[in-house]
Order: sequence, then structure tokens, then C-alpha cells
Amino acid sequence: MNRRHFLTATVTGSAAASHAAAAAAPPVGIIDCQSHLFFPEVLDMMRKRKTEPLVYDQDGTVFLKMGDWLRKVPPHYLDVEAKLAAMDASSIEITMLSTNDPGPEWFSDDGPAVARLIHDSLAGVIAKHPTRFRGLCVLPLQNEIAAAEELDRCVKQLGFKGILLYTNLAGAWCDEPQFHWLYARAEELGVPILLHPAKPMTTEQVKGYELTSTLGNMFENTIAIARIIASGLLDKHPKLKLVCPHLGGTLPYICGRMDHQLTVLKRGPQNLQRKPSEYLRSIYMDIVSPLPEAMRFALDFSSADKLLFSSDHPWVQPKEILDPLRSLNLDAATEAKILSGNARQLFSL
Repeated sequence: MNRRHFLTATVTGSAAASHAAAAAAPPVGIIDCQSHLFFPEVLDMMRKRKTEPLVYDQDGTVFLKMGDWLRKVPPHYLDVEAKLAAMDASSIEITMLSTNDPGPEWFSDDGPAVARLIHDSLAGVIAKHPTRFRGLCVLPLQNEIAAAEELDRCVKQLGFKGILLYTNLAGAWCDEPQFHWLYARAEELGVPILLHPAKPMTTEQVKGYELTSTLGNMFENTIAIARIIASGLLDKHPKLKLVCPHLGGTLPYICGRMDHQLTVLKRGPQNLQRKPSEYLRSIYMDIVSPLPEAMRFALDFSSADKLLFSSDHPWVQPKEILDPLRSLNLDAATEAKILSGNARQLFSL
């Protein structure tokens, strides 16, 4: 073989080898925008409580009790290593980590102390794995002064990247006037607010056949985001970064009716600057809904710039969201935005 042929063969072989290696390597850089962890310190605190919410152990199982809403807390819900393994299995680079309800608002005067305990526990996990986790705070919103102080501590001292805001706060909808300061402060700080369903207001109506999570949580998302739109908060705070989980609940599928009710029948607030559907298209939505047709509709309704990958781990394994997304055979640029690009921009990573 002469030198020219040798060099050509070498370059071609190297390129082929590089291509083969790239094809064999799993994709990297996915960002998970909704993932949860219970903390042992917080469960121990709730074990000592005499009033709900509280935790108790029975026959080797941990139960979390809030009224007639009783949930099991298996060991892997507290297991950081299990979460890291799930992330690695799906090539998730960074997870936006938060606790899950009950939030501090359920603990009355103890709320500020509970929020600090949650956030200190979360900060401890992040400190051990600083390249893998970022924090989202939950606030004791029954106490505005304490909540504002804790928000500043989380963002400015602990380096948290956003706010997890429950759709209802111990029975008050998250758009009610006593919470308006939070939207203004989040806009000022430039941190996103991520909505998340709490114990549903409709628990009594949907608890039959264990439909609380299937229906109750989705109704919570739908009602909360519709109320935020109708409240005019998005006109008052045009730079607010807002995320609705689970593909917006059901609102993307029925917002045409909301448009009609408001603009044609004149039912509802008449001071909004845009149609409800236009506000909804300006809001980020995560894709935690393991049905490819629903993901496709959200993409068509909104845009590739407004969808975020989330897993809702540990209740949902990341693969159960990734597989439906990849079954859509989206172009590489669109998929990259959903899997990481939008989140990097949203959270200033």
C-alpha cells in the first residue's frame, strides 16, 4: 500500500471507528426538571408529630398520613444512590431535585422551621453530588415574611435554581391574593416557578378506585394554571418563568373552550391582554405523561421551545418518559431542546 492509500485508509478507519464509538455511546446531557426525594430527617420529624401531617410505621412499612389520604413511603423514595442509578441508566446529567408534599404550608406555625429542615437536607444531598443535582425550594407560604426570607436564603446562599409551588397551599389556590408577592419576587430574582400538584382539592371526588393521582392531580394542574391565567398575573409579570407539569394537565386540550367562554360569551375577566390559549403557549410544560400522542399534541399546540423533559422519579422511571418521546422520531434539534437545551436556558445552568 502506498503512502497516499495508507493515509486514506487510516483516516477512513479512524473516522469509522469514531463513528462506531459515538453510535455505541449513550446520549449524555439530559436534564430532569421534576424529580423528588424524601429526606430521613423530615420523616423523623413527622414521626414525632401528634397532629397531621404525620408519619407512622406499621408492619415494616412507612405511611404518610394526611386526612384520609394515606401513602406508602418505600425505602427507595429516600435513596439517593437509587436515584443516581436511575439517572445513569437514562443518561441524565443533572436533576432539578425537590421534596414532595406535604409542603411547609401544612405545618401551621412550624412551617418556617420545616422549610429550613427540608432545604438544609436537600442542600446536604447537593453538596455530596454537586455536578448531578440542583435544588428547588418549597416555601412556608402561610407566613409571608418567613417565606420571603427563606426564598432569599435558598437562592442567594444555597444556590437553588427555582421554586416548587404547590397548586393548592393547604386548601388555598396558588393564585390567591396573599401569594401574589411570590410571583413578583420570582420575576425579580429571575428564578422559575414550577407548579406541582399537592393533595388534590378534589380528593373526595376522585379517591374511589384509587384515581387520586390519575385524575385528582391532573385536575389540580388544570385548575391552577387556568386560574393563574385568568387572574392576570401573567400580564402583571411578563418576565415570569412559569412551568406547568404533566403537559399542562388537561388545559391544552380544552383551552379553546376557555377562549370561547372569555372572548365570545364574555364569561370571566375582561381585562386580559391576550386569549387564554396564548398565555398557555407562553408557559413551559414538562412532558411527564407517558403517551406519545399527548406529547405530540403538546408539541403541536405549543412549541419545541416550551417543552421540558421530566421524569417524576421515583414514582415514574425516566425510561417510561424517554421511550414515548423517542418513539415520535423527532429531529435531533427538537429532541435536544426538550431533553436539555430549554432547561439549560430556563435554569441558567
